[in-house]
Amino acid sequence: MTNRLYYTDPYSREFDASIVRVDREDTRCRVRLDRTFFYPTSGGQPFDTGLLGRFQVVDVVDEDDGDVSHIVTGPHPTEPANLQPGQTVHGSIDWPRRFDHMQQHTGQHVLSAAFDRLFGNRTVGFHLGADASTIDVARELTPADLTKAESEANRIVWEDRHVSVRFVTAAEAGQLPLRKEPVRSGTLRIIEIDSFDLSACGGTHVARTGEIGLIALSAWERFKGGQRLTFHCGGRALARLRSLRDTSAAAARLLSVAGHELPDTIERLLAEQKDQKRALAALQGELTRYRADELAGAAETAARGRLVLRALDGDANGLKSVASALTAHRGVVTVLVSTSRPVFIVVARSSDVAIASNEVLARLIAKFGGRGGGKADLAQGGGLDASPQAVLEEARQAIRLDA
Repeated sequence: MTNRLYYTDPYSREFDASIVRVDREDTRCRVRLDRTFFYPTSGGQPFDTGLLGRFQVVDVVDEDDGDVSHIVTGPHPTEPANLQPGQTVHGSIDWPRRFDHMQQHTGQHVLSAAFDRLFGNRTVGFHLGADASTIDVARELTPADLTKAESEANRIVWEDRHVSVRFVTAAEAGQLPLRKEPVRSGTLRIIEIDSFDLSACGGTHVARTGEIGLIALSAWERFKGGQRLTFHCGGRALARLRSLRDTSAAAARLLSVAGHELPDTIERLLAEQKDQKRALAALQGELTRYRADELAGAAETAARGRLVLRALDGDANGLKSVASALTAHRGVVTVLVSTSRPVFIVVARSSDVAIASNEVLARLIAKFGGRGGGKADLAQGGGLDASPQAVLEEARQAIRLDA
């Protein structure tokens, strides 16, 4: 069984160990050591990365038999990691990644304890992500309560309380006021935040709460009957503050207002946008009716009705709007196509005309390809591989033949 050195010393960055076993997987190796400082993915916390000799550690796995496996790859994709059992190898941890995880995980303990102490609201899930971390609490809280817990957690951070580690038996753990009942049996590793939290945990943590720096809630949502809270600690909180600062400064600069004026300015702009969209829709409606009246006035007189066969510069919605407006006139059959190729087409007819628009469209699609459908009064399609004029001429023939 691998001796997990990070249990008692999460700050060491380098170590020497003997290789116990090597399983080769293409250009990768699954390496087991007699001792390691590399933390494997476990308890919501991701694995450490770093080096074994000159080879990259790209994953660390907690095996069922108690060993820790290091997934190692060569310095180049095509070069295998040439490690052998019995070798002594030097390991080095990616310290910025490790310390970030220590800040987030210890911050989670403090934050979860704050919710538990203030509101009796238990943490039922935890995930430490690459950019943000989350905890799931058993029931939903108000924004004011969230702020209260956040403030309490940061009070513990700024008091720089001692964080200690000890090992106890299951029987001894049963006598301790643990925040959460442990899921493992046997010897348990206990993390204690002085006079604030006592939890069984196998993760890596800072030695004093002051090293967490800051705990900031950034988002929350309902989740499985409770609430999922997103938070950032330490360096991540600083990075997020910088991002928010730069984003708000850029927005304020674009809108020529001060940062604190952004909410009111955005609300005003949204209201103006709604008014403009309503006005534009009204103008577009008037323009469509005017265009339809103009086209109806110039319609061809035919045995089956007055024909409006035109290629128009517009999108699908524009053509459909004009065609629909044309059907308000009596005795009109209209085929409108786009000026671009492949052709988009709309076929429509007035209620007093006995021509089936969908049958006319079907004939055009059969000849020129594409797809579409609709009903007798209006049909539309697209992808017709022909010139607009060729489609309109075929439409004229189809209307003449339509029974």
